[in-house]
Parts: sequence; C-alpha cells; structure tokens
Amino acid sequence: MTIQYRRYSLTIEALDVLSLPPYKGSTMRGGFGNALKRIVCALKRQQCTECVLKSSCVYAYIFETSPMEGTNVMNMNKYEQIPHPFIIEPPEEAGRVFNQSERLCFNLILIGRAGQYLPYFILAFIELGKIGLGRGRGKYRLISVSDDKRTVYNVDDGQINAGLSEELNISETFEFDKSPHGELKLRFITPARILFNRDMVVKLDFHILLRALMRRIYLLHYFHCQDRELLWNHRDIIDNAADVAILENKLEWLDWQRYSNRQKTQMKMGGLIGTITYRGDIEPFYSIIKAGELLHVGKGTSFGLGKYTVARQL
Repeated sequence: MTIQYRRYSLTIEALDVLSLPPYKGSTMRGGFGNALKRIVCALKRQQCTECVLKSSCVYAYIFETSPMEGTNVMNMNKYEQIPHPFIIEPPEEAGRVFNQSERLCFNLILIGRAGQYLPYFILAFIELGKIGLGRGRGKYRLISVSDDKRTVYNVDDGQINAGLSEELNISETFEFDKSPHGELKLRFITPARILFNRDMVVKLDFHILLRALMRRIYLLHYFHCQDRELLWNHRDIIDNAADVAILENKLEWLDWQRYSNRQKTQMKMGGLIGTITYRGDIEPFYSIIKAGELLHVGKGTSFGLGKYTVARQL
C-alpha cells in the first residue's frame, strides 16, 4: 500500500501582537477552517450536509469530509465523518505572546488528493492573517511555504509551485515469528487521545495502538488515495500485536482544554504524552508504526494531536 503526501513548513510574521494559547494547533485549525470557508463557499448560509454543491466543494472535501453514500469500509456506516486529509503541526513554542515582527513556523501535511489543493490552503492562511488569529485577532502575514527541497511560495512574488509529493509504503502482508526480543520505544510529543471500546485509553497496550493506527491508515488510503480494500488480515495482525508487551511505561495524562466555536463551549482535550517501550515481535508492524510518525494517531490529528516519534527500535 502506498500513501502519497506532501509536507510543508509555513512561516508567518506577526503584524500585531499575537496572543495564542500554549498549544496552538486547535486555534490554527479553527481559524484555517473559517478562512477557507470564507474564500471558497458559494452558499455560506447552508450547512455542508444540506448543500447541493458539497460533492464538488473544496471546503466540504477538506474540512467536512464525509463518506460516500453506501460506503461500509471499516464499519463506516457507524460514523458521519472520515479522517481529514490534512494535519497542522503547530509551532513548538509554548509562549503565549508574540510581538510585532516575530516569526512562527509550523508544518502542514497534505494526504493523498488533498495535495492538489495546496493553493487553497495557502490562500486560506493568507486570509486568516488578515482576519486575525487568537485572542484579540492579531494580524500576521504569511512569509513563505517550503517543502524539504524548495520554496513553493514566498510573499515577495506571490507565486505558488506545488512541489513534489512523497510516499509512505506500508506492508499489506505479514510474517510473524513470535520473537520476544525486539524492542520499540515511542515518544509521544502531543497528547494522544485514543479510544478503545468507546473509552479513552490511559494504558496504551500495543494492540490498542495498532488498532488505532490501522483504522486511520486504512481510511486515509481508501478515501483520499485509492478506493480499494486492503489485504490486511485484521484478526491475525491484532492477535499477534496482543503478544507484544509493555516493557516500560512512562506515559502520563496531560489535561488541557480548547474552546469550540462550533459548539460554543470549552472542551476537554487531554491525552497521553511521554514515552513507552514495547518488547516482542516488533518488526512485522514497523511500517505501520513508521507511517504513524507522519500521520499521527487518535482523535484531534488535524490540529496536531497524537504526534509521536520512534525514539528507538532494536
């Protein structure tokens, strides 16, 4: 299986004082959504679910992504939405106040077909700078957008070059030898909110992590890359993942809240951060784990939650 993606670094410069929360992903995702709808929505008073244009609307595809009628992949009949085809990885700075002329950098990951809509993302972040971001609606300007190899946009010439896509290659077939000796250490950088049996997970067993990753990867691939079912033998994979044990658990629960403009209320968004080390037959699962480094895991991935890195693999 192959998942195409594009990863960009965006740099903004404050024109006013920017007053932002310590974790900025939710604020940036919410502001981006409002700006995108402002510039592309033809029927602004319509709800996306009721809009006759939703099948061809950029906003509906990117931000209100819904499964096609009759789709029943991974029990999608139980859910209204599918994973968004983008991830905003917010600035790492924990500071709240950024003065005029200070710059902030953040990452944008576009998955599958979302890559073709890069100009809309750039225009939305330009528009958001004019609207204002955070408390007090501080203005900013988008200075540049770049991938690993080139600048695809800069404020001086205003031209947009799409850049090149990259690929994640993920195994569809597995061979298990029940080796008890492999080790894998993961470092969760942003809170991981993972559900299992409808409960929020506080002890992240390996099979629970694999379930969440497989579901996310499967749906991203099916809806945003190639609409075909994968060859995964889910029961066999999960049964073998259950044999991988926790060697050392240093994950802690981090509580934080965000304000939802849509629901007009504070929402609790706590999750697991820190490190966890597993031992067992790790190698067959490694391509899934590595894909999760880029794609994140759990709820809230579109604004950067569930980000982790492979700290060690033996």
